Amino acid sequence: MPDMIKKSVSALGYNFVNPEYIPKGKNEYYLRNIQNRNGIKYRELTAYEIEVLVRNNNTTDNWNNVLVSDAFNPELVKNCKFFGLVRIGKLEPWFLEYHDVRIPVGLYDSTIISCDFGDNVVISNVSYLSHYIIGNEVMIVNVNEMLTTDHSKFGNGILKKGEEESTRIWLEVCNENAGRKILPFNGMLPGDAWLWSRFRDDDVLMNRLKEFTEKKFDRKRGYYGKIGDCTVIKNCRSIKDVWIGSHAYLKGANKIKNVTINSSEKDRSQIGEGCELVNGIIGFGCRIFYGVKAVRFFLSSNSQLKYGARLINSFLGDNSTISCCEVLNSLIFPAHEQHHNNSFLCAALIMGQSNIAAGATVGSNHNSRGPDGELIAGRGFWPGLCVSLKHNSVFASFTLIAKGDYPAELHIPLPFSLVNNNASKDQLEIMPAYWFMYNMYALARNAYKYADRDKRTEKLQHIEYDYLAPDSVNEIFDALQLIKRFKGDKNTAAKEIDISAAGMENSKRKVVLVKPAEAFRIYKELIVYYAAVQLLRLIAQKKITSWEKLVSALPKKAQRNKWINMGGQLMPESSLRTLRTAINGGRYKGWQDVHQFYITEGKKYETQLLEHAFASLLEVLNIPASGFTRKTFRNVLEQALATKEWMTAGIYESRAKDYRNPYRKMVYQTEKEMESVLGKLKDNSFILQQKKALELFSKNINHIIGTMKL
Repeated sequence: MPDMIKKSVSALGYNFVNPEYIPKGKNEYYLRNIQNRNGIKYRELTAYEIEVLVRNNNTTDNWNNVLVSDAFNPELVKNCKFFGLVRIGKLEPWFLEYHDVRIPVGLYDSTIISCDFGDNVVISNVSYLSHYIIGNEVMIVNVNEMLTTDHSKFGNGILKKGEEESTRIWLEVCNENAGRKILPFNGMLPGDAWLWSRFRDDDVLMNRLKEFTEKKFDRKRGYYGKIGDCTVIKNCRSIKDVWIGSHAYLKGANKIKNVTINSSEKDRSQIGEGCELVNGIIGFGCRIFYGVKAVRFFLSSNSQLKYGARLINSFLGDNSTISCCEVLNSLIFPAHEQHHNNSFLCAALIMGQSNIAAGATVGSNHNSRGPDGELIAGRGFWPGLCVSLKHNSVFASFTLIAKGDYPAELHIPLPFSLVNNNASKDQLEIMPAYWFMYNMYALARNAYKYADRDKRTEKLQHIEYDYLAPDSVNEIFDALQLIKRFKGDKNTAAKEIDISAAGMENSKRKVVLVKPAEAFRIYKELIVYYAAVQLLRLIAQKKITSWEKLVSALPKKAQRNKWINMGGQLMPESSLRTLRTAINGGRYKGWQDVHQFYITEGKKYETQLLEHAFASLLEVLNIPASGFTRKTFRNVLEQALATKEWMTAGIYESRAKDYRNPYRKMVYQTEKEMESVLGKLKDNSFILQQKKALELFSKNINHIIGTMKL
């Protein structure tokens, strides 16, 4: 705890920056003058204005250091103490209203130290306001302390002149031993966090990314905090070294320190009662409410923390929600949901479109003598109620884990699987393609929901929400080989086969595949369907009307290559190698180049997706490109239509079960009561949408078959 310092009151408000850090020929206000871009021309007070201010019980160490605009009204400043250089904009006889709170424009009952104010602000009962530049029509009411230090970094992982390396703020993601730590910076994307947290053996890459971050900012001391136009701050205790955008709303926060809060008129951020936020960056359009505790964190745009959630040493991707629970040392891609009071996620890389259920304990069980375990889960990860998982574990895309305490590490390479710990038989059971057999409604609706909820204003990374994409399709091919290895594809009578030798659980107990032959058939159908959808998109986009034109538009050298998920953006592994080479070789000079790379790759995605889909089709049909004939294409389209039909039927049936199950129905007295609570099945908007999509899909296929004379 530092010792108390005593100085003359005449120094209060001055010498904000130690003279040794001020460039020659500059004064302590040089950065402040650069930061203040409101265009207001300030002047000295008139004798009459000083007289009114004194009469209204205002004081200052020097009235010459209180500057005002031409439209300044001294009657609207009462009971304030001014220290240092204070500049005040227009004050007019209006009141500002926000959420039914109405307060007259002006400065009242506050201590103000070296601040700049825009036009028509409300500053009322602020016990200590120091070194801030405040925009137009801002309301700050009932705040205990609000100050900026000369070494403020606003949550960015940088150092100011004279600071020791040990004071730098890192995010220790993916691993509790800090072996994958990254530096947060305003504007960081999920792809940036993933790139930096991986490849720890590449020292050149690690050093270059650190250089990129430091180049985004300078090391000068003396930057003021800023509050954007139309922001409202009320009933908060302590705000220190915080940069706040426009149209933000802060109410009842306990403590916010070393944080950037991005906000705009279109994407407004809000922070509510009882929150304590330290060393973090908050993206545009975020909401943080009701007792949230976040330390060393990055919250991407349009995400929410609510109801006592704890987010520590973690990066949360866009369009995500965490409520009530605890998340430590994790890197989470966009579209993550974790809503329940007693779930726990630690030391994990979660690749988005995920949902952590109540009671899930993911990663708290260490299998070594140190906290150095990790868990990696592909898109669509869904550990169910009261699931307990151990480090290290890896899961393929869209893995659903049934309730249970899993005693050993898991490596599940089969996508769309249900994983079950059968304690009565003491065996691990895996049902590949489970979602397509039993829960098409949830799978399809989630894909629609995540895309519909993507509210990012600036989409620098193209996020893939479709469950059939290069990452999951490549996993399907791997799954087909594994099922064939254990002859599950041919043994159609077997309800399960023993695959203990596959290395999916670090134990000696039995591991079985459930319904392997059915999964094998579905997997192959999905590949054909995936390819057909991309071919139909090609035909629609290029307005292809003949077989010959289609053949000429097909990829000439289609190859099913390896893909990676880089923060929710899928791209070929070769693109990642290109990126790393450009960074390490010095061709990319900063994060702006990396972000432009994401944009460029996003524009290539549809072309690369088509190439991957066509190559996958040729591989699953076991034919060369020359073998893709009219007849083959017709068969592909007809099979795709059949697949779409059973998918749509599955969407309906998986929801209809909720209306037929007697244990579901027993809480309702009548059918009418059930429908008034749940809604009528026939009116389900998502099911109706899917039926309409099937109708259009069928019509399109029949049209193509006729037009191309297949």
